[in-house]
Amino acid sequence: MKKFYIVTNRTKDPDMETTNYICEFIKEHGGEAVIVQEDVFKAASKESSEYNPLHIPEDTDCVLVLGGDGTLLQTARGIRQLSIPLLGINLGTLGYLAEVEKSGITEALVHLFEDDYQIEERMMLVGTVFREEEEIATAHALNDVVVNRFGPLMVLSFEVSVNGQKLNHYQADGMIVSTPTGSTGYNLSAGGPIALPGSTLMILTPICPHTLNTRSIVLAADDTIEIRIGKGRNEGIQEAEINFDGGLTRRLVTGDRIVVRRSGQTTKLIHLSKVSFLETLHKKMSEN
Repeated sequence: MKKFYIVTNRTKDPDMETTNYICEFIKEHGGEAVIVQEDVFKAASKESSEYNPLHIPEDTDCVLVLGGDGTLLQTARGIRQLSIPLLGINLGTLGYLAEVEKSGITEALVHLFEDDYQIEERMMLVGTVFREEEEIATAHALNDVVVNRFGPLMVLSFEVSVNGQKLNHYQADGMIVSTPTGSTGYNLSAGGPIALPGSTLMILTPICPHTLNTRSIVLAADDTIEIRIGKGRNEGIQEAEINFDGGLTRRLVTGDRIVVRRSGQTTKLIHLSKVSFLETLHKKMSEN
């Protein structure tokens, strides 16, 4: 690898010290580096129909993402059509997606220059919101699509079907549809199972369900999940919110339905470590 594009979370690297170090290292070793401008980076957190919203040179070998998991998720959405691999450099706290810690940056760059790495392909989701049969929003997610309450602390009513067949009626604070990559995120916090990140499946997990026998359900990657916002108490209108990877949001009301499928696009993540996912999981969970 010789040509790099660097996306930096300025909150995590306010003086650009780490970013500038990486840029200088790349140039000193005969490579090229482009650092994303702040206003362009913000565009990465918004769903865009533009082919290349980050304006990344087409011959880029790798996108280096400095920050935490949130920064990497934003970038993954922004470059999902480009098929360029990403390497996350963790400048935050707990991160499952960021491959490299700050102390290991130099070693990681050496591996990249020597082409000593593996690329893991991760499935993504695409969620579409319908209101009275009109499509009002569509967005992609690497981690999860989450529908939760908006406004007062009231339990929500959900009608969930899979492949056109009714699955269940849920009374809960929300619903999570997660990829294997996202299984260690909100899904895990809500009591859902952990899946190997390279697998292809979807996990449906209710958030704080108001019953004792509701569990997560693991579904096939090619299934289609539909979540309809039901009526509230006394047939009242319920307000909810959908978000994609914890970033993009859209207000929902009773009658709206969300259709979640496997996306035709994937995210490519660079893997440098010889440590397995299970070893990494054990380490990170032992730290908390």
